[in-house]
Amino acid sequence: MVNRRSAAAWWQRMHAWVAGCALALACMLAVPPLHAETVVQGILQLQWADPPRALPGRAQAAPQLDVWLETAPGQRVALEASQARRAAGDLYALANRHVAVSYSASLSKRGGTPASSSTIDAIVPTGKVTARATAAGADGRVMAGASVLGSTRWVTLMCKFSDIASEQKPREFFQAQYGTAPGQLGHYWSEVSYGQVDLAGSSAHGWYTLPQPREAYLAVVNGKQKAQLSQLFADCAAAADADVDFRGAQGVNLMFNGELDGNAWGGGACATLDGAYTCTRVTWSPPWSFANLAPLAHEMGHGYGLPHSNNSDGDADTYDNPWDLMSDAWRNATSDATFGTLPKHINMYQRERLGWLPTARKRVIAASNSETHEFVLDAGSLRNSSNTQLVILALPAQPDPYKTVIFTLEAGRRTGTYESKLAGDAVIIHTLEDYGIAYSIDADTPAADVSNNEGSMLKVGERWKTPDERHWVEVLAATADGFRVRVGPRPRSMSSPAPALVKPATQTASSQPPVGTGTSSPPVATVRAATVRSRCDALPALLRRPMFCALLER
Repeated sequence: MVNRRSAAAWWQRMHAWVAGCALALACMLAVPPLHAETVVQGILQLQWADPPRALPGRAQAAPQLDVWLETAPGQRVALEASQARRAAGDLYALANRHVAVSYSASLSKRGGTPASSSTIDAIVPTGKVTARATAAGADGRVMAGASVLGSTRWVTLMCKFSDIASEQKPREFFQAQYGTAPGQLGHYWSEVSYGQVDLAGSSAHGWYTLPQPREAYLAVVNGKQKAQLSQLFADCAAAADADVDFRGAQGVNLMFNGELDGNAWGGGACATLDGAYTCTRVTWSPPWSFANLAPLAHEMGHGYGLPHSNNSDGDADTYDNPWDLMSDAWRNATSDATFGTLPKHINMYQRERLGWLPTARKRVIAASNSETHEFVLDAGSLRNSSNTQLVILALPAQPDPYKTVIFTLEAGRRTGTYESKLAGDAVIIHTLEDYGIAYSIDADTPAADVSNNEGSMLKVGERWKTPDERHWVEVLAATADGFRVRVGPRPRSMSSPAPALVKPATQTASSQPPVGTGTSSPPVATVRAATVRSRCDALPALLRRPMFCALLER
C-alpha cells in the first residue's frame, strides 16, 4: 500500500512538472524574440571629408568617412564605418551600388527596421558588380575592386549661396580643368590610368544661385557644423537642370563660392537629374579646393572608389604619405600658374584594383616562395612600360581573406609633369591592411611623421625584409626608368639537432652492476627521467608545460 501511494505521489509530481514545462514553453513561444536578423536593401553611399592643409605649427584636422544606405529617394540609414568595412570586405568597390545589409540586433518598433544598437553582419551586392575576381588570388587576398574603365564624363556645376555674391573663377577656368594638356585633369587621369580612363565630354556650367544662404546648408552634429551634402547636391542640380544635359554623366563636381564646413568632400550621392532620381559620383569643393587640381583630383579619386592611404608611423594623421595623392596631396607636389598644386600619382595597388594595370606588369611572389627573383621594376609613372611595375609579396592567407596582409613594391622616379618633385628616386614599399588601406613603410625607428624621409625610400645597395623574414628585397642598380631589383626567400634553416646527451647520475654502491658485465648502465629511473626531459624539450615552447610533460611519463 505504501509503495502504491508513493508511486501515485511520484506520478502527480511528474505530471505537475511536465505541465509547468509545457506552460513555460507556451509562454516563451508566445513572446516575440528579442533579437532577429534583418536585411535592408538600398544604394550604398560613401562620403569622405578632407580638411585643407594645416597651417605651419597647427595640427592637421582629421578626415571623416560617412557611410549611408539610401533605402528610397530621400531616405537614408547611417551605417557605422568600421562595421561596414568588416562586413563588406572591400567596402569601396560597392560605392553607389545596390546592396543588401544584414543586421543581427534588436529591432526598433518602426516595422522591424534596425535599431540604433544594430550590428552589421554582412554587406553584399544585389545587382551586377563589375569585379575582376571574386575569389582569393595568388596573394591570398580577395580582389573585389570594381574596374573603372573608358569614358567617365564629369559635369561641373558652379553654385553660389544666396547670401554670397562673389564668383572666384569664371566658367572658362572650370572648363579648362578638364583639358587634355599636361597639368589638366583630362591628361592627369589618362596618364595615371595608363589610358584606361578619359574625361571626354566633360563640361562646366554656372554660376547658379542656390535658393538658401550658406547657414541653411549647415547642421550641428555632435557639437560641430556639418555640411548637408544631399541638400547641396539637390539644390545645385535643380538650379542647373534647365541648362545641363546629365545623360551619360558618371560624376558631378560641385563648386561653391563659400566655405562648407571646413572640408572638401568626395564620394557619392543621389539627386534628381533630368527628371530621374540618380545616384552618382559627386564632389563638393569650396574655393580653396577648386583653386588647386590636387585636392579636386583627390576628391574625384574618392568618387572612383579610392580610400585614403597612409604611412606607418601609427599616428592619427592620414595625410602624411607624400608618395600618394590619396594621402598627402600637398607635399612634394608640382604646381601650375593657372591650376595651382597639381596631383601626384596613386599607389600601384589601387591602380591595379581599378583595372588600370595590365596583368603583364604585375608580379606576385608567393608566401611559399623558395627561389631568388631578379627583374627590372619600372616607375609607376611610366605609361608604356614593358617591365614589372607592381610586385606583391604575399604572406600566409588569413581566415578572413580581406584581412590578409601583403607588401607591395613600386618605383618612384622624379620625372614628368606630376612626379618631378618627389622626395627621391627609390623603391617604395607599402603594406595593405585594414581592409585595403595602403600604408607606406618607413624603415627608420621610430618612423618619421611624414614619409618623405630616407627611411621610406629603398635605394641602390640597400636591403629590406618583411617583418616575418619570409621575403627580402635588395635594390641592385638604377635603370633609365626604374631599378633592377632582387627578391629572395627566408634563408633555409638546418634540421633540428639531436637531443643533447644526458649523463647518467653518479652511481652508489647499492646500484653497481654485477661483476663481470663489462659495462655500466644508469639506473632505470634515471634513464626514464632523461627520456621524459628529452621528449618534453622537443615540444614547441607553447606546449612545454608541466601538465603536458607529465603525460609523457605514462
